Amino acid sequence: MLKTIRNFLNGVAFGITETVPGVSGGTIAIILGFYFDLIRAINNFGREPGKSLRLLVPFALGAAVAVVLFSSVMNLLLQRFSFPTMLLFIGLIVGIIPRVFSRIAGGERKIGAREILLFLLPFPVLIGLANLGGHSATDPAEVVANANLAFMLFVFLAGILAAMALVLPGTSGSFLLLLLGLYHVVIYSVSSIKLLVLKILVLDFSDTELLVGILKVLVPLALGVAVGGLSMARLVERLLKTHERTAFCLILGFLSASVVVLFTSPMVYRSGLSVPAVAAGIATFCAGAVASFLLWKKGLQV
Repeated sequence: MLKTIRNFLNGVAFGITETVPGVSGGTIAIILGFYFDLIRAINNFGREPGKSLRLLVPFALGAAVAVVLFSSVMNLLLQRFSFPTMLLFIGLIVGIIPRVFSRIAGGERKIGAREILLFLLPFPVLIGLANLGGHSATDPAEVVANANLAFMLFVFLAGILAAMALVLPGTSGSFLLLLLGLYHVVIYSVSSIKLLVLKILVLDFSDTELLVGILKVLVPLALGVAVGGLSMARLVERLLKTHERTAFCLILGFLSASVVVLFTSPMVYRSGLSVPAVAAGIATFCAGAVASFLLWKKGLQV
């Protein structure tokens, strides 16, 4: 029972981070120590379905609850208190970086040019993606209302890419959705579906067309996330088994690059800067860094 509750709460933490573009759910999974358990559960589903489901079902339920309940909250925090909110997440990432580095520098092999190159490789990738500047100016309600088969296919493919990003530490599935112009559409759909379901429960079917439109967004997205998540989980586990040092050099690079990208993101400064905001940001950054450093127990045990 305690494991089920813990898996549910891990899913909640994962889901909350995925509502914030640029913040990696994979990083939070490492910090809280369930990243590799999650990867193994996904990959072993065919061989040990019962054991995998005991982790995946409460985790998925927790993530879904977090996305539904916290999407509006996170949107409000990012509008009014973006600087301290984002610096909390940046601090969480910074706090885990020394732990990842210890897995590379702690062995007998010295750090050479190969390790440095692998570390630097994610920087142009993430910075290049950030500079694409993708966000849709189209009204999300209009997009949902006009969703057709071609759009559903696009959402499915976006879900595959987003899942691959969210499984990899340091990269963000929601950030990729932002680049593809779908983030605000997804947030609108998730926020709206709560009210629509409540209306249906009291037998109010006046907005059924809107519900159908929202399902045209969320269903293909969920299918794409499932396909992309399974594919990336297998790749990550294989890489960790056969090239562990390479994997951790890349993870370290993605984490470090994500800090640079987040610090330069307009979203951090969305609510403006003031002396109280900067002071609060410094406090949340330090709190996040200390928390992630101390919370780490088995997060990097493959």
